[in-house]
Amino acid sequence: MRIVNLICFFFFHVIIHAQSIEIRVDWDGSELLEMGKKYYEIPYSKNFDNNFSYGNHYKIVQQWTDDNLIDPKSIKISDLKYSDINVNDYSGLERLKFEDELKFHFQSSISKNKIFSFLELSPVINIDGKYKKVDGFKIEFKYSKSNKSTKNSIQPSKMRNGQWYQFYVQETGIHRIDKDFLEDLGVDLNEINPKKIKIFGQGGYMLDLINHEEYKLDPIENSIKVFGEDDGEFNSNDFILFYATGPKGPNSQSDTNLNLYEDRVKYFLSVGSEDGLRIDNFEEPIGQSTHIIDYYTNYKFIETDNYNLAKIGRRWFGERFDFENVKDFQFNFENLKTDMPVRLKIYAAATSEISTSMSVDVNNSPLTNLFFGSIGDPILAVADNYSSDIFLNASETNIRLTYNNNGNPSSSAYLDYISLEGTSDLIFNNGQLIFYNNDIDYLDQIVSYQISNSQDINNIWDISNISDIKEITPQNQNIFSFKSVFLPSNKFIAFDDNEFLIPSIGDFPEIVNQNLKEDIFSNSFGEIMPVDYLIIARSDMLNQAERLANINREVYGLNVKVVEIQKIYNEFNSGNQDIAALRNFVRYVYNNEINNSALKYLCLFGDASYDYKDRIPNNTNIIPSWHSLNSYSLSSSFISDDFYGMMDLGEGLMTNSDKLDIAVGRILADSNERAIDLVDKIESYYNQESYGDWRNKLMVISDDVDEPWENVIQTTSNNIADIISENKPFFNTKKIISDAYNQETSSGGERYPEVKSQIINGMKQGALVVNYFGHGGEDGLARERIFDKIDAAEITNSNKLNCFVSVTCEFTKFDNPNRETAGEFLYWNKNGGSVALITTTRQIFVSVGVNFNLTLENYLFSLNSETYTSMAEALRLTKIDSAISSSDQRRLVFFIGDPAMKLAIPSPDIRITQINDVAIENFESNIRGLDLVNIKGGVFGGDGILLDSYNGELTATVFDKEIQRSTLANDGTTNSFDDPIILNFETLGEILFRGKSSISDGQFEFNFVVPRDVGMNIDNGKFSFYSKESNNLQDNNGHNLTILIGGVNEDAEDDNIGPEINLFMNDESFITGGITNENPNLIVKLFDENGINTSSGVGHDIVAILDSNEADTYRLNEYYEANLDDYQNGSINFPLNDLSPGPHTLSLKAWDVYNNSSESEIDFVVFDENQDLVIDNVLNYPNPFFNYTEFWFNHNSSSSLNVTIQIFTISGRLVKTINGLTSTALNDSFSRDFSWDGRDDFGDKLAKGVYIYKISLRSEILNKSVSKTEKLVIL
Repeated sequence: MRIVNLICFFFFHVIIHAQSIEIRVDWDGSELLEMGKKYYEIPYSKNFDNNFSYGNHYKIVQQWTDDNLIDPKSIKISDLKYSDINVNDYSGLERLKFEDELKFHFQSSISKNKIFSFLELSPVINIDGKYKKVDGFKIEFKYSKSNKSTKNSIQPSKMRNGQWYQFYVQETGIHRIDKDFLEDLGVDLNEINPKKIKIFGQGGYMLDLINHEEYKLDPIENSIKVFGEDDGEFNSNDFILFYATGPKGPNSQSDTNLNLYEDRVKYFLSVGSEDGLRIDNFEEPIGQSTHIIDYYTNYKFIETDNYNLAKIGRRWFGERFDFENVKDFQFNFENLKTDMPVRLKIYAAATSEISTSMSVDVNNSPLTNLFFGSIGDPILAVADNYSSDIFLNASETNIRLTYNNNGNPSSSAYLDYISLEGTSDLIFNNGQLIFYNNDIDYLDQIVSYQISNSQDINNIWDISNISDIKEITPQNQNIFSFKSVFLPSNKFIAFDDNEFLIPSIGDFPEIVNQNLKEDIFSNSFGEIMPVDYLIIARSDMLNQAERLANINREVYGLNVKVVEIQKIYNEFNSGNQDIAALRNFVRYVYNNEINNSALKYLCLFGDASYDYKDRIPNNTNIIPSWHSLNSYSLSSSFISDDFYGMMDLGEGLMTNSDKLDIAVGRILADSNERAIDLVDKIESYYNQESYGDWRNKLMVISDDVDEPWENVIQTTSNNIADIISENKPFFNTKKIISDAYNQETSSGGERYPEVKSQIINGMKQGALVVNYFGHGGEDGLARERIFDKIDAAEITNSNKLNCFVSVTCEFTKFDNPNRETAGEFLYWNKNGGSVALITTTRQIFVSVGVNFNLTLENYLFSLNSETYTSMAEALRLTKIDSAISSSDQRRLVFFIGDPAMKLAIPSPDIRITQINDVAIENFESNIRGLDLVNIKGGVFGGDGILLDSYNGELTATVFDKEIQRSTLANDGTTNSFDDPIILNFETLGEILFRGKSSISDGQFEFNFVVPRDVGMNIDNGKFSFYSKESNNLQDNNGHNLTILIGGVNEDAEDDNIGPEINLFMNDESFITGGITNENPNLIVKLFDENGINTSSGVGHDIVAILDSNEADTYRLNEYYEANLDDYQNGSINFPLNDLSPGPHTLSLKAWDVYNNSSESEIDFVVFDENQDLVIDNVLNYPNPFFNYTEFWFNHNSSSSLNVTIQIFTISGRLVKTINGLTSTALNDSFSRDFSWDGRDDFGDKLAKGVYIYKISLRSEILNKSVSKTEKLVIL
């Protein structure tokens, strides 16, 4: 058995003769796929990629680049060769049903005008119970003459002029509108000519998911009949008749009879300057009729949508079978022709841990059984269906379904639908009768439709084309016939005057004029401009969407257009929700001759849900997404926004060959408040405060090894880090290989506390990208919970926001509004977290994750280029890469965030020019421990010329030589040779120095003393540089890997004095014993003549211990940074989290580079918000004062407090009142926000002397107050 875990660089054995390809499938054993705790074995071929979905399909794929498009009508397959296969040898094939002939898919696949030839086939067939696999075949085909689709031209909207109103229909048939209805709509009947009334509507049909050359760009005007319009007035007796379709009817693409998106259908009524379409008289064709049609197709169904069994996918179910396991369903077929077959279809599913079944009886006679297999991860429900012709002997039909749970009371079954399609005699029985024929092959022949019992028919309308409805007026006779040219689309409705349907009116019937199709290309000056970027948003989030648009206009110079989603529905689907309407609008922009495919980015500004119709509580269907029809599997029931980015003809069914043309991203905003927070985060990513050397940092995290095959997880993570470091050495990549840390056992299972700490602290310090690979789920990362939802929600890393890459199972399964995930919390975090996610929404095979990760890094970091794409574009390129595009699991990976955002990678190039006054190219010595080193360098442009106008600040980090590390085999997992699985890997060396230097005229200089703890071996270290320019949003990076580091300077001057240490909480004005919040910042000020040691020599770390508890020990080396142009002074700012209320003592020990140590400690009290409000350490400084003093105090509130400061004379007269709020910056419980100039409320200078002041605090949140009184002296 072959276990394939790395990228398969496939080749194919083909011999191409013109348009003929001979293909051999090079079978070679099997491949083992893993997902969660499940393993699936499937056949493996050397020259095809596997595309496998458990319980759904097994296919193999080849693709290659081409210059021409394949003509799909010309494809022929021949010379098929097979060999036997035992499907029982492959666990992955056990639930699959195989066809009796080869099914294949060969076509051109296009992305951004790049053409691929794509071949996909189901290679296993079942012939009378004997299974065979295909070994080879021959394909013949021709190329199409044209490779280009037609470009759209700019078209004005019909909705740009006139008065527009909306109303609703719920049933299909002839509807009636009268004067009262029009007035209720808001139509001023005194100002209109009835001939100008128009009705528009697509009806209740869902739009085609497939991209077509022709598609509707505007609401469809319907032919209508207005009674009494000839007098130019709409009077009380006047009315309108029109045909409308409701939201019910069969749809083959979604295998449903109910509109997925709407329970009632919008129609528009418009009054303008032009006459509306009216129903005209039907003209019979000249000639003899060849056939009489006196019957019609009669379609009946029962379907309700109450349950989504797995809360995924677009298939919903109605009737539930549990304790009540027998249900009857009645159908009445008027005038059924019992001599013709009836097509019966039943679709049902079950959720049961054992196999169950459902029997089907028709009119008390057994017909068939449906069988449901057992469920189990990743399959959450199992479906079966029946479709066959039956004969019925009467119009009344009863279908009984009986569910057999096989003795398992927890099992349940659900009915999706029952449908019957039969044939009825064409007899009119009053009311309205729609008739059409599905199974007649009389194309283009003249036929006679013959209706019996027709004496009561008032009219017959030909509704084949709703914009050109024709009216037939029958004679008052029992049998009426008329001639027509037969087409499969022929449809008619006969009706009397007694039963018309009445539409309904919603809350806001009037619609404002819009002209989306022209406005989208017009700038503020009315000039036509190509569109780079589209943002689709709901009306209540438009302001925040515009904020996002402005950010991208300013940062990237893009032409960004924000569009209200309802306006798209209005123009592209008559106001009704439909994902194809959104896609068609995007195609209109993309394919427009003005745009010339310039559209690069699409942002869906809003959350999504598996429920299109708001059936569930707290629903978040704001900008809908595409959901698969497969609705039971956590690995193959997709949600995907890729649907909106596929622009080529024939795409849209999300087949494996469909390829992305546009980078798509989604802002997971479920409210306007959330939208504000998320755009704030995006805005902060570009702010001055976000510039820092964290942009040079990456973090790669791997799961541990619980099973032998999982070695590929940590190996892949290590390879990702090494590949990036090799190609982009300016990045400093931190590897967190979980199995290299000690595993601990707790009551909740195995845990890695140090791994969790490393992740959280690494994110707080800042990392441009965090990549996790391994097991995961909705609640967090890894079975050992190394990062969970609580961590994601509470982590604080403002202005150091990362892109979080997690190609792991379900980390951001955002389409269930009532099950929030760790990925969502990480993205929503207002105080930090991630600014973007490249993340999964379902379970994914590890082998797919390996290939995806390795391929993604190439595009995300532009490993072979200095030109960087946006993060979402990197994801698009990954999905169309041949290493990935064979697997439909690529659809599981989403980009959450702004699709135009690029990683904040600084520009090159910062270089060292001299070391100890020796030119870098001539420096051949090694830097030793205790050496005083002088570094000079500059910031250079891409042409290698010094940027002599560059002024700013440099951050330099000097790393010791790389460290050799090994994993610990914590779980004792062994390989096939029974040896423990150990990964040997290299990490960045310890930090020898981190400090800042001024840059003047493009040049910098700094000194540092190398710690004694430097590694003794001599080898290459790493100098890493980051700079930001003053008064300009420009930053740069650089590195040097050529300088040798090692050994100790034995002649260095002696130093026996440890460093000076000063400790504070939240603010340098903190007084020991003061009050803090539960998440204070520890501030450490350090000084030493030769500098502070951060190199992690044995026992020489900077260590803080809380309350003398060794378990609460913090290693702070990475948090130390020397001051600007001063290697002797430096500071640490370290966040402490979730401290318990009450008194605490923190002690800190630090070492200088000579390994002399010092210790210091600080006392503080963490407030308890359940206790009373406290004010302490009240003073004013300076005191006495002349014309300026500040009021200082501590408090115990984490939120802002209302502050009132009152100054009194000794006699008690109030002379001055100061009001304000305490600052909440840094969660600071120390306030010095208030000052006074010694003047009274009238601005007059107060006399010298002693005064009393009272500081009063009030918390509106706690509804508590406190005050304290002190004295001051004015000089």
